[in-house]
Amino acid sequence: MRLPIVAIVLAVLLSGCASTGDWSSDTSTKANPKSSKATRVNLKNQSVSQVYAPSDNLWIRIRDGFQMEPMNTPIEIEQVRWLSARPDYVNRSMTRSSRYLFYIVQEVNARNMPTEIALLPFVESAFVTNAKSSAKAVGLWQFMPATGKDFRLTQNVFRDERRDVLQSTDAALDYLQRLHDQFGSWELALAAYNWGAGNVAKAQKRNLAAGLPTNYESLTMPKETRNYVPKLMAYRQIVLDPQAYGIVLPELENHPYFVALDVDNDIDVALVIKLAEIPEEEFHNLNPSFNKPVILSNANQQILLPFAHAEIFQSNLKAYNKPLSTWTAVKVAKTESVDQLAKTLGVEVDALRSVNGIPRGMRVKVGSTVLIPKTSRRPGDVSTAMAENASLSLEKPAPPASKCGKSSKSGQKTKCAKTKGGSSSKNTASQHKSASTGVAKSAKNTSSATPSAKGGASIK
Repeated sequence: MRLPIVAIVLAVLLSGCASTGDWSSDTSTKANPKSSKATRVNLKNQSVSQVYAPSDNLWIRIRDGFQMEPMNTPIEIEQVRWLSARPDYVNRSMTRSSRYLFYIVQEVNARNMPTEIALLPFVESAFVTNAKSSAKAVGLWQFMPATGKDFRLTQNVFRDERRDVLQSTDAALDYLQRLHDQFGSWELALAAYNWGAGNVAKAQKRNLAAGLPTNYESLTMPKETRNYVPKLMAYRQIVLDPQAYGIVLPELENHPYFVALDVDNDIDVALVIKLAEIPEEEFHNLNPSFNKPVILSNANQQILLPFAHAEIFQSNLKAYNKPLSTWTAVKVAKTESVDQLAKTLGVEVDALRSVNGIPRGMRVKVGSTVLIPKTSRRPGDVSTAMAENASLSLEKPAPPASKCGKSSKSGQKTKCAKTKGGSSSKNTASQHKSASTGVAKSAKNTSSATPSAKGGASIK
């Protein structure tokens, strides 16, 4: 019998189960802070035996953690009207949030941050985990590539942790805490999250020089940033009093949705889905960071599965006695075409091109990492160095040397034949443009390209 490749990690995700302190009461305690120290029971309509049961309403817990003051500006009122006029849109994003909100609220509470921050992915991505903006910001929290690197979110051939639910949430809250420490208010911290800390600081300096206040509402900023906090506060108003706006919030239970599993051996994504008996879409909703059909044990990755399916997965895995992974990775020793590289590695050309997202007509540059099927010659798991640093670099082959101008046997120079589309130089430019378009289309097709809920570029 195979030893389990996973260990269920519950310490962080289930910390609320150990005591009642982390669970919210169904009765709001915000009006009387002292009452939060003990659970209150009304003997006329409550059972003492249920004192230690967790609340079944996450929305109450979120409301109790609100700390920011409503702005009540025309922009906020307009944002509330916009949302209330689109109940189907709000319901879809609220339903999507049910997978992630408990975890995010737990992390926000642990840092003593206002629970309005837990609602920020509604503004950033509408809780679409693979959302991607025109500015290349991705994930629930819409991290730009450079900011993701600043917060040590790995972005390589195998995974993009800007889309990882756990990693990106941790990084986003770190970032927001840093901005709050810098600017002293959550409104300014949020503006800096959207627009950039440097831009907010410059706007404050301009106001100081003009003798003007430096708070959020007084600064001159782009329209997207001006609307940013009001959008968040509009969601706050919807959550606080949904009936007033004709919105029905989906039921969200106040307990973890998923369990995190540590990976001890490389394992195929398809096998995880099979053993967990989970819909493919649900797996990718919880695990959107994986770029390839294999999950690497040496990448310090975790698999997120809903509670019941995590138990099914663990049980099925114990009884599974076949190879867990059918893929490995190699570093390319020299720059070659895909056809040449396939021969060198002894793999099928189409499989090599497809799994690595290599467009036709491109060559793979030396030092690149490519995923290939496992063989008896390459049976092991992908190394830590490769799992952490894998990259894929492509180049367009150099055009063939021109024969124009060479002398013929008669001593006369030959002329360059013009193609139907024009001169040879124009044709070369056309070919280059076509290849570039092909690369862009391939990248679009091989990435999770669900559009971001944000209309403009994200400045993060």
